[in-house]
Amino acid sequence: MFNRIVLVVVFVPLAVILIALAVANRGPIAFTLDPFHPGNPALTLTLPLFIYLFIALAVGMVIGSMATWVKQGRYRKLARRHGIEVENLRQAVSRAPAAPKGPVLPKPTN
Repeated sequence: MFNRIVLVVVFVPLAVILIALAVANRGPIAFTLDPFHPGNPALTLTLPLFIYLFIALAVGMVIGSMATWVKQGRYRKLARRHGIEVENLRQAVSRAPAAPKGPVLPKPTN
């Protein structure tokens, strides 16, 4: 249910905005990688502006995902360490002698 709400509230308006940008920015734009000789055809790419926008969005998502993954590395390491500790404790419990069944009550004194 939460996923559907996120889909409707976030992704549908984002898709509408991106489609509007793509339709409005269909003109070809020259993108050059040579700042000293901008007319160099070997290092110039001519594409519609919306393609550059989509590429920038994709690169931003990849960089943001990588930054999040790197930042959360210590938590993954801690989870691995705790998982190993839990597994070791499970093995120790399975090797331990069985405890007596039922509650252990003190013997009554007369």
